[in-house]
Amino acid sequence: MSSLLRLATAGSVDDGKSTLVGRLLYDTKSVLADQLDAVTRASVDKGLSTPDLSLLVDGLRSEREQGITIDVAYRYFATPKRSFVLADTPGHVQYTRNTVTGASTAQLAVLLVDARKGVIEQTRRHAAVLALLGVPQLVLAVNKIDLVGYDEATFTVIAEEFARHAESLGYARGSVLAIPVSALVGDNVAEKSARTPWYTGPTLLEHLEDVPVAPDPHDTPFRFPVQYVIRPRTPEYPDYRGYAGQIAAGTVRPGDEVVVLPHGLRSRVERIDTADGPLAEAGAGTSVTLLLADDLDIARGELIATASNPPRVTDEITGTLCWLSTKALRPGARLLVKHGTRTVQALAAELHARFDEQTLSSVDGPESLELNDIGRVTLQLAEEIGVDDYGDIPRTGAFLVIDPKDGDTLAAGLVGERFS
Repeated sequence: MSSLLRLATAGSVDDGKSTLVGRLLYDTKSVLADQLDAVTRASVDKGLSTPDLSLLVDGLRSEREQGITIDVAYRYFATPKRSFVLADTPGHVQYTRNTVTGASTAQLAVLLVDARKGVIEQTRRHAAVLALLGVPQLVLAVNKIDLVGYDEATFTVIAEEFARHAESLGYARGSVLAIPVSALVGDNVAEKSARTPWYTGPTLLEHLEDVPVAPDPHDTPFRFPVQYVIRPRTPEYPDYRGYAGQIAAGTVRPGDEVVVLPHGLRSRVERIDTADGPLAEAGAGTSVTLLLADDLDIARGELIATASNPPRVTDEITGTLCWLSTKALRPGARLLVKHGTRTVQALAAELHARFDEQTLSSVDGPESLELNDIGRVTLQLAEEIGVDDYGDIPRTGAFLVIDPKDGDTLAAGLVGERFS
């Protein structure tokens, strides 16, 4: 079992995400005494008789005053079984783009619904985004179960409706678990609740501790975007030429045969340098400097990959875009595509389809993509790049679309067929 779980929360406004995250931090004793004291005082000032645990995570003053969360906040906590990195994402529909950010590296997502409201439009939208991003495990936290009198029938209706929706998005029944919880009073968050004797499954924390997750991408083919070329040209290192960056996927060892893309130059790894000395092996997520056996002309933005299983080289990307800007995308738009450490000019060649996350259908040939739309698009690139399908290697299958005029991020992109 992995010792680290990366998870994200999602849900609609006022479903209680911040309170749930605060409850997890509180129940796992991940809150400092002075933090809890400050929250207790603030809660008393608001006229509350118990601490408002949402204040543990809603750090911005404006958020506290409005009672909402508007940005992705990363929280860290641990139990004796596992460590956790949690991305707490906002609920407003206009901040769906933040959900994309928070869920992009998640191995599991906790999707909240209010037991009084059930599955609503934003629930279905978030589930669709999570499916498109390939988040493998879902938990449906039916929150505020205390406000419906701990009614089993209410919970069952919501759980079955969501299960059908998740299946239509491609999730198997076994990868989705529904749990009745009350974040406010702690029912089934860290401890079993006597008020839901009809629920026999695990608490939320028990599930997070025990759920099997896919390992980090060490077993995938080696991918290394070059971030910086190191040429000291000093008397001590007159001929040193190293390629610095972070390994995006796979594992590398001295002697491995590699190819440099997009040009196709071949060599082998001679040494793996770090600030702490050379390594005999380095895996995904490790920042290293690679020295190659041959003196090649390699620049920032090029991709060093295993020669036996390289990515495909192309000047055209067809993939899914999660459009994040108020500026609409139309065919013919001039864009920048940032892939790894490389940025190239691009043109929106064709808008194939727009995904309707409510009806789970595709609208062919849309005239544009608007804020929060999800669509399948072909981009024509001014230069070739080496890419993988997002489903195979997320780090080299993901890209950003940038406005060349002001540098704003317009979309998050996923290479390959995510919907049809």
